[in-house]
Amino acid sequence: MTRSEIAELRFAVTQLRQCVGALRSHYGESNTVKRLENDLERLTIDADEFEQSPPPEIASRRDQETIYVPDSKSDEAAWMGAQDEGLGFHSRPRTT
Repeated sequence: MTRSEIAELRFAVTQLRQCVGALRSHYGESNTVKRLENDLERLTIDADEFEQSPPPEIASRRDQETIYVPDSKSDEAAWMGAQDEGLGFHSRPRTT
């Protein structure tokens, strides 16, 4: 994560803190407001931890093998007898 991304995260957490503060002034110490404050505190702790000791980066998706699926019509015989999952039909002849 770059410095600008960390700064962006900090800014978002600050905005969230202001929103939760507004909720607290409007709704008081309701259970949901307390949970939001707890979640915000956890998010702050996690952001600090991430900034101090970031996890290793994963390889970019460009390094992974790309599988191309042809646009040509597939062999319909390969699907004969297969169930149409999610449609509620059982094995039946396919119509084209």
